[in-house]
Amino acid sequence: MRRTHGRLRPALAVAVAAALVFTSCTEGDERGGFRPGAADLADPYVPGAGNGGYDVDNYRLAVRYDPPTDRLTGRAVVTATATAPLSRFNLDLAGLDVSRVTVDGGPAGSARDGDELVVTPPDGLPRGARFTVEVDYSGVPTAKADGQLGSGGFLHTDDGAIALGQPWSAAAWFPVNDHPADKATYDIEVTVPDGLAALSNGVPGERTRADGWTTWRWAERAPMASYLTTLVIGDYRVQTGTHAGRPMVTAVPASLPAAGPEAASLARTGEIADFLASRFGPYPFDSYGGVVVSDGRVGYALETQSRPVYGPGFFRGGRPNPGVVAHELAHQWFGNSVALSRWRDIWLNEGFASYAEWLWEEHDGGRTAQRNFELEYAATDWSRPVVDPGRSGLFGTAVYKRGALTVHALRRTVGDDTFFRILRTWTAERRGGNATTEDLIALAERVSGKSLRPFFDAWLVGGTAPALP
Repeated sequence: MRRTHGRLRPALAVAVAAALVFTSCTEGDERGGFRPGAADLADPYVPGAGNGGYDVDNYRLAVRYDPPTDRLTGRAVVTATATAPLSRFNLDLAGLDVSRVTVDGGPAGSARDGDELVVTPPDGLPRGARFTVEVDYSGVPTAKADGQLGSGGFLHTDDGAIALGQPWSAAAWFPVNDHPADKATYDIEVTVPDGLAALSNGVPGERTRADGWTTWRWAERAPMASYLTTLVIGDYRVQTGTHAGRPMVTAVPASLPAAGPEAASLARTGEIADFLASRFGPYPFDSYGGVVVSDGRVGYALETQSRPVYGPGFFRGGRPNPGVVAHELAHQWFGNSVALSRWRDIWLNEGFASYAEWLWEEHDGGRTAQRNFELEYAATDWSRPVVDPGRSGLFGTAVYKRGALTVHALRRTVGDDTFFRILRTWTAERRGGNATTEDLIALAERVSGKSLRPFFDAWLVGGTAPALP
């Protein structure tokens, strides 16, 4: 994600070590040793997010949205594996009404507890059991505000809707284990009135029409964190083609000029992705693209998987902005393919994406990465740490800019050949998974053959300016 200015972006957080997502259960036995899965991962950044006791494999979503009434109806089929013997488990779902729940085709008990849907299957689920939950739901979806971190969720617009936000948004429009450590594949179909586009993640599928409604289909076959899902509905100029043998889907609001800075920026998506692949390794997904939105409430750009969404603030100068495209595309490697295990390590997303802006600027004839490094080094407040920046600093300057400084300082410390080998090894070995800062340090030491702990301590969390390498 990238902001248009210094204030915090709309966001809510979910964060905790990955292992807790898959194994944590509340104390006490029920029904012959089966226990309820954890309903709260005790995340210090945003309490109450995520659920334990299971690992989702796939979400199959079918939603219908009527803009005049702002009403959404949906059916979610969630395929998961129990990682503990479960008597019941939770899904995150905010505000929407649930009319039916089944587990493996049989009626299941359900109850609401705030933004939690508590599901009780007819029989306990043994550890290792693969099961399917089907949920029918409906209502008027809403955004969710937080005093420190802004808001995310489902925004009603003049001609449709935008489902977007980091780290919280998915639970506003479907039942989900809303934590980045529990990545899954997705099949998404969205039915909207004829004439409107319904854009989401992944490869576009068959589009069908019936009785004044059009159904758009999308499939993301690479594991995806829930906050990286998106749904953009409205009057858009959609362009579909191919790049490097993969589908390319871009969209700009029909109200904007066809040759405006927004369209010109998206037109460079393939070129920029190819440049980043030359530095980071093969592009990790089956499709490319991007969507521009014109709603002023979206004061950021977000790296929604395979199809980033760009807010209007990045194009106010009337000129193309390939830098923000480079930032969000870099996230496809750093943050999407290699995702967070815990939110305290968000610099692994934002530091590398910010550094990618420097690489692209130099490649595109602008300032060198070294010059950007020098300017940022001189302006940095070294009292603000990069790792575990605190709730109010989750999207602060230190995460982005000091994070980028750390990346370039690593390059200067180990040399170009070793540096880019570290990046390509990281994206290859961790592809489709999750990681922590400790994982990166261990890999950098292995590839470089150097002891780098003192270096990372100084650049990531030290309270004074580190010596220039």
